[in-house]
Amino acid sequence: MQAYRILQSQGLGSRRDCQQLIQHHHVLFNDTSVIDPEQELAVDNLSFSVDGEPYRYRIKAYLALHKPAGYECSRQPRDHPSIFSLLPDSLLRRGVQCVGRLDQDTTGLLLLSDDGDFIHQHTSPKKQIGKTYQITCKHLFSSELVEKLQTGVQLHDEPEPLRARQCHALTEKSLQMVINEGKYHQVKRMIAAAGNRVVSLHRYAIGDYSLPEDLLPGAWKWLEENDLARLRSATTFLSMS
Repeated sequence: MQAYRILQSQGLGSRRDCQQLIQHHHVLFNDTSVIDPEQELAVDNLSFSVDGEPYRYRIKAYLALHKPAGYECSRQPRDHPSIFSLLPDSLLRRGVQCVGRLDQDTTGLLLLSDDGDFIHQHTSPKKQIGKTYQITCKHLFSSELVEKLQTGVQLHDEPEPLRARQCHALTEKSLQMVINEGKYHQVKRMIAAAGNRVVSLHRYAIGDYSLPEDLLPGAWKWLEENDLARLRSATTFLSMS
């Protein structure tokens, strides 16, 4: 691939911007200076730096973000800052999108990607990929509430009751719940239908991939091959079952 196209594909600017970065000696490819923007380079295991900032060539972008409360999963937010304001411009230029959404007051694991197939795999209701939430409720609850959530609760605009794949109490006011779908305000509405109210909601896993403990609120990381393998394992299992 031509050197300037490598930079452009990674969201580092327009064609002209990337050509000038190379011509003006701002870029090293595998620690080697390249001054011809059209020089052909192999992209396998390619690392490069722009003004000393390191990058690795990635065909597609796969990210995990620890969403804080008070952010909207939209590029055009209405009442709160956008989660896209937490990302560098290079990723915005690549056109990364949320893989599903979290409410502005919900925290936790949010995936983002510029891979349409990946987004579809992890948002399609048919895939039934489990999303694990930790929920704090307003009122004390009994085993009856957990039983209702497991057997199914009827929501006003749903033809069939929705049930949790898994649900168990953590404390007298908090529980862990796994759901397959990702319907609008689903967890909050299910808890309300079971006779309680959500005070706080945190998603800490999608499929077999859990939010890294060292990823602070507002921070993001690249998903590496071992992370993607854990996400793929959920879709592979479901396709075989």
